[in-house]
Amino acid sequence: MRFVLKKAARHINIEKMLISEFDYKLPEELIAQEPLAERSASRMLVVNRAAGGWRDEQFKNLSAFLQKGDVLVLNNTKVFPARLIGNRENFTGKIEIFLVREIEKNVWEALARPARRMKAGTNLVFGEGKLQAKVLDKTADGRIVVNFQSERDFYEILEAVGQTPLPPYINREEKPDQADRERYQTVFARERGAIAAPTAGLHFTPEILAEIGRGGVETAEITLHVGYGTFEPVRVENLSEHRVAPETSIISEETAEIVNRARAENRRVIAIGTTTTRALESAADENGKISAGWRAANLTITPGYKFRAVNALLTNFHLPQSSLLVLVSTFAGHDLTMSAYKHAVAEKYRFYSYGDCMLII
Repeated sequence: MRFVLKKAARHINIEKMLISEFDYKLPEELIAQEPLAERSASRMLVVNRAAGGWRDEQFKNLSAFLQKGDVLVLNNTKVFPARLIGNRENFTGKIEIFLVREIEKNVWEALARPARRMKAGTNLVFGEGKLQAKVLDKTADGRIVVNFQSERDFYEILEAVGQTPLPPYINREEKPDQADRERYQTVFARERGAIAAPTAGLHFTPEILAEIGRGGVETAEITLHVGYGTFEPVRVENLSEHRVAPETSIISEETAEIVNRARAENRRVIAIGTTTTRALESAADENGKISAGWRAANLTITPGYKFRAVNALLTNFHLPQSSLLVLVSTFAGHDLTMSAYKHAVAEKYRFYSYGDCMLII
């Protein structure tokens, strides 16, 4: 396989790396607003770290880049309809809240718009009265704390009145519909708890997974419930000062055993997505051995970090100056990553959640 090679990397001072060094220009028309008709029809930019180059491919050809004995690790988190549109009690003006974190049963921290209208004590109504809530407090960073009041199961009502929490860069006139409920969800989603999809997994179909299995590739699953920390903007210039908020992560005994056995036998562990990468690396000791169990994955991956568990990575294209782009650049190398992104823009790849993907080997 031939890869387009890039120029030799320049020397980078990782101790003083700035978020501005992870910027790139993206024409707005390259931000995917809709999923493709077929999940597996996306393009795939294959980046070879050893060769220092890349080649244009199709995701449906993923198995050509896998080897017998590889382990693909998938994130089986399931997105729930975390966006609610309603109004303040006795007012007609529309309000919107985005559920960020469950503090205790039926009590949530949420982003609100317009936040100035939602003071403590304000009553909120959603779904023509099917779901009601009271604002308990406002946090220092402008979020609200709301207590939902319902005699029925909260998540059952949420499925009826909530909307799929599509990212803000998906800017369509129509609201998210039933098609989004299906397509902004992986085919292996099982464990409810994410407010955003692990988008690298969106390309897979049952047929692709079956083909991979026939080739002698193992699959294993972790759960990392994608939270606001995954896509929260980086607000510092020096990356050494940046911290990604913890997210709930669960690794089963079975998955830990599969991954540890593969590593002991020098077989590749391929993470499907940055969320899977963060879960595995958070659970790995200094020798790369994975520990099973529940944990708050609080690892922030920035240049200088040495990966312990993951040998290859499938990921979508990420926003400029984002913590996810920083993670990918740390894995593949800053110059190679940014050059590959420049190539993807020039070749009109589709970007972000409903967009194309990159396989880093």
